Amino acid sequence: MELIDQLTNLASRAQKQISHIQTEEATKNALIMPFINALGYNVFDPTEVVPEFVCDIGTKKGEKIDYAIMRDGKPIILFECKHAGGDLSINHASQLFRYFHVTEARIAVLTNGITYRLFTDLEQANKMDERPFMEFDLFNFQENDVAELKKLSKSSFNLEDMLFAAYNLKYMRAFKKYFDEQFTQPSNDFIHFVSKQVYDGVLTPKLKEQFAALVHRSFHQFLNDKITMRLRSAMVDTSGQSLLTPEVPAAPLPPAADLVGVEPADKGIDTTMEEAEGFMIVRAILRKTIPVNRVIMRDVQSYCGILLDDNNRKPICRLHFNGSKKYVTLFDIEGGERVDISSLDDLYGLASRIRVAVQRYETKPQEASAV
Repeated sequence: MELIDQLTNLASRAQKQISHIQTEEATKNALIMPFINALGYNVFDPTEVVPEFVCDIGTKKGEKIDYAIMRDGKPIILFECKHAGGDLSINHASQLFRYFHVTEARIAVLTNGITYRLFTDLEQANKMDERPFMEFDLFNFQENDVAELKKLSKSSFNLEDMLFAAYNLKYMRAFKKYFDEQFTQPSNDFIHFVSKQVYDGVLTPKLKEQFAALVHRSFHQFLNDKITMRLRSAMVDTSGQSLLTPEVPAAPLPPAADLVGVEPADKGIDTTMEEAEGFMIVRAILRKTIPVNRVIMRDVQSYCGILLDDNNRKPICRLHFNGSKKYVTLFDIEGGERVDISSLDDLYGLASRIRVAVQRYETKPQEASAV
């Protein structure tokens, strides 16, 4: 069974069991041992996985780490475990810091069975970094997360490759975090830097205030334009023929800002760019069927709903993009049907069913099922 399938199954079991897992030992048995096993290591073979691995630290003898994964008689990965739901702040990694220093392992994992924080020593040799190079969430992971995690597996583990990947992951994670912060609320330093790239004069306080708003708007518009270009490219088949019917003019797709700006059904829900892009794809599919302003997005906690005429009794489809596997619910049949997808591009393959859902409401509105 593929790693992603094993982790998906583990996540499904964990969600049912989590309320009953009250201790660290229960967390190890129900969550962490199956996780290690999914990576290909036999948790019942002491030559591969050693529980309560002894790490002598100076004059302190008998110090133990929860699990050590072994290769050729030497530890390669250390696991420090907390109880399910427990805090994983750096203050709770003190034991892991000490153990990392006195063993030959270069990879350390701090986990509560749901969240796995992976560390190495990129900043100073033989001293564990304070910030993880990767964080894996059992209840919310994507395929690319699993691809990176697979490098820790028994069949794929190579220390040099793992350290190289850790270097890239750590700084890409930091860059993405910085970009996200600047996208949401550009800092004064960022605004100053960007402004100086396009304005040679003195940046007076008044100009800085004006540029702050312009930088924020430009950042959003730039991303909107990129999404629109990607969608237009995706709406052309391999022969170069547009998938839009000739009678439909190539009007601009709705700006992403307008889509994300749609108020969610539940306050405090954050609509992701992936959900916004999925909504735009559905709108593009339906352009030859109905005016796209009749296709409305309503985001809720567990899914992103796409409705006809903003009517909860006329669901077109639901986008379930927040879990470990993406899927959509289609309403071309009574009660709806789940369809798994691997990427947003798969929505185009469902175009006919998406159109049928709308046609059902147009021809028999009285039979529209409730969401």
